[in-house]
Amino acid sequence: MLDSEVVAASIFVNPTQFGPNEDFARYPRNLEDDCAILEREGVELVFAPSVQEMYPAGLVTRVTVDGLSDRLCGKSRPGHFCGVTTVVAKLFHIIEPDFAFFGQKDAAQHAIIRHMVRDLNMSVSVEVCPIVREPDGLALSSRNAYLGAEERKSALVLHRSLMRVQKLFGSKERDSAKLIEAARREFAAEAGVRLDYFEVVDPDTLEPQSRVEGITLVAVAGFVGKTRLIDNVVLGA
Repeated sequence: MLDSEVVAASIFVNPTQFGPNEDFARYPRNLEDDCAILEREGVELVFAPSVQEMYPAGLVTRVTVDGLSDRLCGKSRPGHFCGVTTVVAKLFHIIEPDFAFFGQKDAAQHAIIRHMVRDLNMSVSVEVCPIVREPDGLALSSRNAYLGAEERKSALVLHRSLMRVQKLFGSKERDSAKLIEAARREFAAEAGVRLDYFEVVDPDTLEPQSRVEGITLVAVAGFVGKTRLIDNVVLGA
């Protein structure tokens, strides 16, 4: 169990990780409510900078993890992970944490950040927290607020497809193509959802795996109406 003397939380909707036609302007923001929740949880410091503080005029420096940043969400959101690694590098430099905690739902993100920390000799330990889900399995996300009642039901296909793959894995299926095909059939039956990707990858390199051998990440992204959601499960852990 990790023990920290001071716990800090960062709240920052980072413009550089949003594409030109994405939802930066309407992304859910409620600093007052967020701070109240963090206070109840015993968080001592909230770091909530302005965009101008994080990106002063004339800034030309970016941090990019080559290769990995073009995989999974990086394929359909060019530049997204460069925005993530740049702002996280700045966060680590400003706060100088001993430990940094990221959610498993953003599996590609924390894999990329781990590589950045290693490559740049940063003295921070990157820790991963389990996905938090609603009782019906939907992974918690700020973007869930966009969903109407029917879209909320349709969104469950992401979790359902992962559970289908997990069940097949439990039945000794190891061929990635067959696992992916089973997941695609789940999506085909849900007309209101458009699949972005469903991939079986190495959790460290994010490279596609033809077979599930050892610990493997199964990641999915899809559009429920206009809302893009992601989820994943780890097999073999």
